[in-house]
Amino acid sequence: MTFFHSLPIRLLAGAVVGAALALSISSGTVLSLLTQATIYAVFALGVGLLLRQNGMVSFGHALYFGSAGYGVGLLLQQQVMPPELALLLTLLGLGLVAFLIGLVIVRVPGVAFGMLTLAIGQVFYLSASRSRGLTGGADGMNIDWPARLFGIELSLLLQPKGLFLLSWAVLLLVMAGLTLLLRTRFGAITEAVRDNEERARFIGIRTLVPRAAIYALSAMVTGLAGLLAALNTGFVSPENLHWSLSGVALMMVVVGGYKALWGPALGAVVYFLAKDVLGDYANHWMAIFGIALITVIVFAPTGLAGALGQLLRPRAAKPARRTAPAAH
Repeated sequence: MTFFHSLPIRLLAGAVVGAALALSISSGTVLSLLTQATIYAVFALGVGLLLRQNGMVSFGHALYFGSAGYGVGLLLQQQVMPPELALLLTLLGLGLVAFLIGLVIVRVPGVAFGMLTLAIGQVFYLSASRSRGLTGGADGMNIDWPARLFGIELSLLLQPKGLFLLSWAVLLLVMAGLTLLLRTRFGAITEAVRDNEERARFIGIRTLVPRAAIYALSAMVTGLAGLLAALNTGFVSPENLHWSLSGVALMMVVVGGYKALWGPALGAVVYFLAKDVLGDYANHWMAIFGIALITVIVFAPTGLAGALGQLLRPRAAKPARRTAPAAH
């Protein structure tokens, strides 16, 4: 069975799993936790995509997570366009801004790139904190969602089951879209640039635009998570822009693994489950999770996804050992 034939089956299986979770869980609190985990899974996908295709670590992707909420909130306040168009323009605007930023910062290698993303993110964080007239300052901003969105009553959409199913559907579609995109020539080019940029230039590949495009694409995926978070809470604050949120997403990527596209999503689920379970027994649950993070880095450098892949991958049959011919 080819990949393109198996992808619809995987999507269908994922949809069945999401529907089963929504129907079998009656607790609104548990569904709310799963919704948050799913939203942050989309966030982690964006961060993991940048690391997977560009080999770059960003400490400032919370910039796009929080800016998505502020962007759609400000557009809805103006009431000059349908809310669906406001969502689309917010995503496209984030992608354009990220692409322009990427044209500059992807030239910087290694740790310097991470520090540069951190600095840019903190600039926007401080600006949002002090712009009381525009963003509400440190108090944040309420988002005036309309009564209907995409033809669905908002009251139905904001129910625990409805919001979880929406977030789950977005996660599945994003993963499917990225999978298809990275199987194209564009994906092969970005992998070649990531592995050896100098050799890619030697064979005629212009490396700057593909790297900036991956940065912009990862920002749009992260912005999509920010829109879901804004819909979930109806509120956005400067904390959504803070670098610590980027650090949390990066931990999810490391725990889940970034080489498999679904690894960051797995890391987000593990993070929220650990937060919920360990938080009930220990005030310093983050220290426990930190120990688990170090353990994963040391013993499973490819993350939980890589470890699971090795366990589930059928072992190749060992070739039979040849016996030496008897001496005459």
